[in-house]
Amino acid sequence: MKAPNRQTIAAVATAPGVGAVAIVRLSGGESLAIAKRLTGIEPAPRRAELCEFRTADGRQIDRGLLLYFPGPNSYTGEDVVELHAHGGPVVSDWLLDALTGFGARAAEPGEFTLRAFLNDKLDLMQAEAVADLVDSRSRRAARAALRSLRGRFSDEVAALQSGLTQLRVLIEAWLDFPDEELDPATQNELAARRAAIRADLEALVAEATRGAALRDGLSVAIGGPPNAGKSSLLNRLAGYDAAIVTDIPGTTRDALRERLSLDGVPIDIVDTAGLRAAADPVEQEGVRRAKRELGRADHTLWIADIRDGLEAALAAAADGLEPDQAFTPILNKVDLTDEAPGGFEHGPHRAIRLSALTGAGIGSLVGHLKALAGWSGEAAGAFSARRRHLDALDRVREALERSGEHLPGSLELAAEELRAAQTALSELTGEITSDDLLGEIFSSFCIGK
Repeated sequence: MKAPNRQTIAAVATAPGVGAVAIVRLSGGESLAIAKRLTGIEPAPRRAELCEFRTADGRQIDRGLLLYFPGPNSYTGEDVVELHAHGGPVVSDWLLDALTGFGARAAEPGEFTLRAFLNDKLDLMQAEAVADLVDSRSRRAARAALRSLRGRFSDEVAALQSGLTQLRVLIEAWLDFPDEELDPATQNELAARRAAIRADLEALVAEATRGAALRDGLSVAIGGPPNAGKSSLLNRLAGYDAAIVTDIPGTTRDALRERLSLDGVPIDIVDTAGLRAAADPVEQEGVRRAKRELGRADHTLWIADIRDGLEAALAAAADGLEPDQAFTPILNKVDLTDEAPGGFEHGPHRAIRLSALTGAGIGSLVGHLKALAGWSGEAAGAFSARRRHLDALDRVREALERSGEHLPGSLELAAEELRAAQTALSELTGEITSDDLLGEIFSSFCIGK
């Protein structure tokens, strides 16, 4: 993405639809002049002014509040004006038309926050946290996004950068003396500094992984034969009767989706039709759609009747799923046996005994799903993170490992690997970035943010 055209931009900042208040936002060098033409008043900075909003030919649009935030002490770093009008699409669209008539242009998605980033009001991780806060699906996720917005993640990255810089300085000081070997004391210092950086990096990766789990969660499909309890399990996890449950095989014909929050971790779960050979064309279509959903999911819960045995469940799963599809065998109806509910290991699988009817063993399943999503435990200070952050931290880890392989023998190569680690960290904050990356990030924002 190229740097935005610095023409003054305008957008409706509140959600579409009818509401008590609609907010229209302006940012750019002409914001104040356009606001004067719209309202006929000279607003004082950071004070709400009651005024009338009028078109260029003097027709009244509405009566509301005007707030003026002079740059650079504003959200975007530019002059910003907010117009608070009565809610509803007619008034807000009319206001937006008037502003564009006075010389503003319609903002692109995320352009206000992009300008804040380009004007050094936010780094790239803080800008992403703005979108994560808007999109958060639980209070825990919202708190994590707020911590990133306040700079918690950025501060951790800055500390790593500082440690890498100090290590590079120590190594590169010796590059001026190529004929001298590192003395044992310096070798020990290099090893100790590198070990400290690695420990800090692993702690940051663990926190970022928890943050990504709160943001991204997991997509899960419930599969298995008819009457195994798939719909009952969905209802148990959802907490209400989302799916119809009967003793008649083939009751579920189409995929049924629910968005859950398990202790703050978002889980997108889909109940599918029972997999079996069917003569009914409608049920055949249901089976086809079920296989499609099972293939799309990050993970499958394969539901089976515990009385049929685990080996039979594994064989049915192998027959019904793709060879590389990750799945967990769920042995349902434990209430009809003497078996104890809960999870246990069986070869490469974590299997769970439970009763969708009574809820026995559901806690083990919830813990398992949270672990699959990347949530490794309670973290009161977790911050929001994304997949690109984890990928960059992986590159930092790899470069740091390679630097150790070159020490103490090849200082030049060790220093080059440390430089690569710092470059990966700089991509996180946006100090080094590409137009394509900025376009991908900010195009996912809502218009007006």
